[in-house]
Amino acid sequence: MHNRLQQDLLKWDRTVATHPEDAKIYVQRGMARFKLAMIPESIQDFDRSEQLDANITPYLWQRGLSYYYANRFEEGANQFEIDLTVNARDVEETVWRYLCIAQLAGASTARQSLLEVNNDSRHFMQQIYGLFAGHITPEQMLRTLPQESNPGKFYSRLYVGLYYEAAGNIDQAKTYIDQAVQTFGTEYRADDYMGYVAIVHRQVRQWI
Repeated sequence: MHNRLQQDLLKWDRTVATHPEDAKIYVQRGMARFKLAMIPESIQDFDRSEQLDANITPYLWQRGLSYYYANRFEEGANQFEIDLTVNARDVEETVWRYLCIAQLAGASTARQSLLEVNNDSRHFMQQIYGLFAGHITPEQMLRTLPQESNPGKFYSRLYVGLYYEAAGNIDQAKTYIDQAVQTFGTEYRADDYMGYVAIVHRQVRQWI
């Protein structure tokens, strides 16, 4: 996988060289850099994209994730708040805002400031929101989500791991992030950016 990601980055390096004023290309290279755990470099690309096109700012959710792993939590929370002005029903951006606030002020404060989200059609996302809102426990959520190889299995492990990290339970966080990475690598084989988030999380935390 690493070689493939390196090749993908080289492709975007060449594309940036031939299209240096294209904001969207910098987003793509920033994502390629993030997948390789090049966190500061990814932020540089996302920033350059914003400099070239200010209208792209509410859509730079990828930069919010990079901010989180750069320990720039206030900027991360702000990015996700801006994102939600154009996508108010997005569970993941709402949860990542929670995660940034939890790192700054604790999980209790983050839960008190959790924004309301309605009508996400994906059942597993409704369950994930319920977890962070305090409506269900991790154990309840894992029991209710399907266990076969599908997005629900991967996403439940990823967000339970993130939930435990926000609560300061690192042992449990590591267990479920490891399970998310394993599921992404062996069962849930979609080309999903969040799968790479799980991998990068483990790398940044040095859990491997």
